[in-house]
Amino acid sequence: MLNKLSRLLSAAGITLPENQQQQLIAYVEMLNKWNKAYNLTSVRDPNEMLVRHIMDSIVVEPHLRGTRFIDVGTGPGLPGIPLAIVRPQSHFTLLDSLGKRVRFLKQVQHELKLENIAPVQSRVEDFPAEPPFDGVISRAFASLTDMVTWCHHLPAENGRFYALKGLRPDDEISQLPAQFEVESIVKLSVPQLEGDRHLVMIKSNDV
Repeated sequence: MLNKLSRLLSAAGITLPENQQQQLIAYVEMLNKWNKAYNLTSVRDPNEMLVRHIMDSIVVEPHLRGTRFIDVGTGPGLPGIPLAIVRPQSHFTLLDSLGKRVRFLKQVQHELKLENIAPVQSRVEDFPAEPPFDGVISRAFASLTDMVTWCHHLPAENGRFYALKGLRPDDEISQLPAQFEVESIVKLSVPQLEGDRHLVMIKSNDV
């Protein structure tokens, strides 16, 4: 798997130290092991996880601004754990409402000795952002409107929403509430991944 990850990183133009690559592999191995009992992801093949979970997450890293992030609806830790591994100077709160997912995240935190993540079991609307976050990240929300509506209390004054999407979501963008605006849309390139990937960055106009 390490060879495959190295090839994927090279194709994406990403350079990572060996210890971070080893952590990413260890995470995939844990995800694969726990998946058999906990059904954490529909992806069953660890090599496929490298593409659809690891690479799909870390290509976002260069676009993040700030040091405090929250991954809402993180599931088994996506994209939060891969981002925390490749961005050790930042802190990631990993929020999910399902206990079995949070138990898995705590085990990952323990085994990989990740000191820059905080797994939290909570519904997003019940979670207090104190202090608020530089970035709210998610690939779990059905729509951009849902994301900004449910998570409006989470970003700091100059914080951003980072929505990971497949196709460019022009319909969703046109339906955003008036107090939010799209700052930029980045087409992401993920080696060996079929289909489009976009990162939509949204800011509040209330600032």
